Amino acid sequence: MDKKLNKITVVGGGSWATANIKMLIDNTTPKEIFWWMRNAEAVEHLQKFAHNPHYLSSVEIKLPEQNISADLKPLIAVADIVLLNVPAAFLKQALKDITAADLKGKKIVSAIKGIVPDENLIIAEFLHQKYDISFDDFMVISGPCHAEEVALEKLSYLTIASGDTELAAQFAGMINTRYIKTNISDDIYGTEYGAVLKNVYAIASGICHGVGYGDNFQAVLISNAIRELERFVAAVHPIDRDIKESAYLGDLLVTAYSQFSRNRTFGNMIGKGYTVTSAQLEMNMVAEGYYAVNCLHEVNKQYGVSIPICEAVYAILYQKRSPVIEMRNLAEKLS
Repeated sequence: MDKKLNKITVVGGGSWATANIKMLIDNTTPKEIFWWMRNAEAVEHLQKFAHNPHYLSSVEIKLPEQNISADLKPLIAVADIVLLNVPAAFLKQALKDITAADLKGKKIVSAIKGIVPDENLIIAEFLHQKYDISFDDFMVISGPCHAEEVALEKLSYLTIASGDTELAAQFAGMINTRYIKTNISDDIYGTEYGAVLKNVYAIASGICHGVGYGDNFQAVLISNAIRELERFVAAVHPIDRDIKESAYLGDLLVTAYSQFSRNRTFGNMIGKGYTVTSAQLEMNMVAEGYYAVNCLHEVNKQYGVSIPICEAVYAILYQKRSPVIEMRNLAEKLS
């Protein structure tokens, strides 16, 4: 690995950030890892006990105490690579004290599967517009990979996308382990939007389960979802891509069906009659699809793509429509 790219700062304290830290530690490439999390008590717990007290607490995190902090600016300053791993809705808050000058010359990796609200931009666009980050200095981590299975060291596959595929390959070499395999892509837009959309489809999957539909209908829903995803990303960024690759179809399948999918869990609760607020409180985790479907609704005003599944989820979550009625109406539009 290029000596100039051996210091990595991970931004975020959730389960996926913890899984990313584990991958980086378990990979044998020489590197120094720094970790920022907002919660100062969690930082202190990590420094003392080498475990994240709130997420994937079974995972041992062996980092020097001084490398873990609730003060972001110094950790950004020492980094060659900054790996962003906070929910998209809270990205602006996490970076509020960080300027374009602070990020100048750094490589940025997004492990965020969401859209920045208000601006309604994918992470690559947001960082490009606000922090002048080039698409050649930016990478996306995507693919069917739940943090809980990383903790259990179950075989998983990740796709690293960047405008600079050599850079993507370099970073992939820093997270490959015996349980993590990596693919390289140049499709930043497709992998980012695919990751956003699959969370919405997982909510739809959960809602259907919650209101009583079975596996047969779920299969039809998800086969329609991958076509809907393909239509949308083709409209936003028309390049030659194979939607059956694991970064698109694979990620959709695991998020729609897995017991670990927080978006599916959230949808299931909505289908069973929970309000959005009560479902969020009970989960104590962020379901990215909740924020994403509102952003997608706004983005699609520009493109006018037929996305009936997304619109059904939007109607249920933001217009307080009945899940039973919306899913019945959606069922008439699927094939």
